[in-house]
Amino acid sequence: MGGQACVFYGAAEFSRDTDLAILASSENLARLKKALGDLQAEVIAVPPFEAKYLRKGHAIHFRCHHSEAIGMRVDVMTKMRGVDPFPKLWTRRTTVEIDGNSINLMSLPDLVQAKKTQRDKDWPMLRRLIEVNYFENRENPTREQVRFWFLELRTPNLLIELAQSEGRISAHLRRKRPLLGLALTGGSSSLADALLAEEQKEREADRQYWAPLRKELESLRHSRASQANR
Repeated sequence: MGGQACVFYGAAEFSRDTDLAILASSENLARLKKALGDLQAEVIAVPPFEAKYLRKGHAIHFRCHHSEAIGMRVDVMTKMRGVDPFPKLWTRRTTVEIDGNSINLMSLPDLVQAKKTQRDKDWPMLRRLIEVNYFENRENPTREQVRFWFLELRTPNLLIELAQSEGRISAHLRRKRPLLGLALTGGSSSLADALLAEEQKEREADRQYWAPLRKELESLRHSRASQANR
């Protein structure tokens, strides 16, 4: 997931980090620990590399010291706001072949959901991810793609174009995303305002989600600093 996945989906993003969504089972974490050992990776921040923190929704941050990955950062997560549990993500994964190696990516809809954060940099990337998918497939889309675009497109003129080309928007989708009514009427200015309001609502939900987690991180930092000063 993250910037590397965005590159594979055609919405290029320069990133020195590798973000991974993992299953936090004891067996899987043992495999991850071995792989991190091969990379000579160390934890660079709180929390420590423990399953209980992953299951709460924290990210664990590592820095690699192997000569072929020197300085590369690896961030690992298990639980994300608004994103389904890992077993469901795995069933929907996208697999690509690169130089004879299989790489599993979070599916595009799941990646888009994971990008709905309070961070400024995520929203332009989220928009590009959906636009790339739309332009690549709009000539002969599947029903699932059309549904995805109606629920996730963030570009007013493209939402209006989609509404015009696809005709009736189901009542279910309009209940799920009320601003689709503005796409039907072609009000681009009002639609842009509604999209911004939708974004702000997601940002605030993310801030509230992270508030108790940040509080726990601060407690861990203070505890570690106190132990270091003893």
